[in-house]
Order: sequence, then C-alpha cells, then structure tokens
Amino acid sequence: MTSIAVIPARGGSKRIPRKNIKNFHGNPLISYSIKAAINSGCFDRIIVSTDDEEIAEVAIRYGAEVPFIRNKELSNDFSGTTPVIQDVIEKLENTNIEYLCCIYATAPMISSNDIITGLNTIKAKLDCDYAFSITSYAFPIQRSLLLQKEGRVSMHNAEMFDVRSQDLEECWHDAGQFYWGTKHAWQEGLPIFSSNSIGIKIPRYRVQDIDTLEDWDMAEILYRAWRQG
Repeated sequence: MTSIAVIPARGGSKRIPRKNIKNFHGNPLISYSIKAAINSGCFDRIIVSTDDEEIAEVAIRYGAEVPFIRNKELSNDFSGTTPVIQDVIEKLENTNIEYLCCIYATAPMISSNDIITGLNTIKAKLDCDYAFSITSYAFPIQRSLLLQKEGRVSMHNAEMFDVRSQDLEECWHDAGQFYWGTKHAWQEGLPIFSSNSIGIKIPRYRVQDIDTLEDWDMAEILYRAWRQG
C-alpha cells in the first residue's frame, strides 16, 4: 500500500500573479511544500497537479512529479480541492494507494514533522477519514463584532460581553497546510470538517494564508522570524 502527496498549483492566481512560483525568500513558493514532503519520508510519490507548464517545470526541478497536466475545467477560480485529488486518483489508476495527502503550494512554514504526525494519526485511528493542520484563533471568536453602517458595531453574541476571556472555550480553524485522507474518503468526497477528522495542532506563528500582497508580506516576516528564532 502506498501514500501519495498531491500539491495543487494552478497558474491562474489573480490577486498575486504567478503566486505559486513567485520568489519567497530566495526560492519559488511551491518549493517549500515539495521540500517538506520529501523530507518527511512519508510518500512513495509527490505529485504536483497543475495546468501550467512553467509551474510543472519548477516542480520537477525541485523534486516533484508532474505525470500529467490538469484539465482546464479543474483550474478555474471555483475549482475545489477534492475534485483535484479525485482527478489524480483517477489518472493514476493505482488500486494500491491507501492514503493521499493534499499539501498546499502556499505553505512555506509547513513542517515535515507535522506531515509525519498527520500520517501516524490517521493510521492509528480506525474511524479517521482525514487528519489535517489546524491552529487556534488569536482572540475569542465568541466575542466577535459585526460592523454595520457608518462604522457602528454590535456583538455576534451580546451575552458574552461580561464573560472573561479565560472562561471561553478555545476555538480552532483550518491552518491551510496539509490534509491527509484515506483514498476512500477522497474518492467519496467525504467532508473534511467532521467528527471523523483529527486536527493536527500547528502554532499560530507558523500559519499564514497567502491570498493578498499584505498576506505575502506577513508570511515573509513570520518565516524570517521562525528561521532566525
């Protein structure tokens, strides 16, 4: 039985053009995900799913495979992750695959140790469909605010106003780095955010979505601090 890494990386990023191969601290952004996958030692194959020839060339140069170019229908702004993974499974036609790990190309602070933890977790839990990276919110979401006209505010849950922060339950969100799943779960499109999934905790200082140029700048700051720390 084999484990496969799948790194989705389409070429049509609009807010940050050519984001997946843009220079990030001296290397293409996608290279950090490929390196972490290689260093984890978890995978029989590391596959980049892309519709872009230049991304494919970069991926191969850094040690990944690009056995096919992704169809344009799976490369628009509305294409989800699960159909991309299902496409890889279909094209590989390998019935010996047991686990697949979707690794985002925009996760320069991903750790190979976390990837290993994810694999060990999903193997150890018989009823586990997925194991994926999560991190905690920096502020209690129970005390979140709504912004209305003229900048006026109201609370989502006004009854939480007088509750001390330390008395509120800690909440977590998807860290957007990796998603281990069984072949069956991916093929059937089972929900990732469910009671059959296990969260792998990632510290907040290693988590940053990269959707805008401001996000990019923050990711570079966090990465520099992490590496220098």
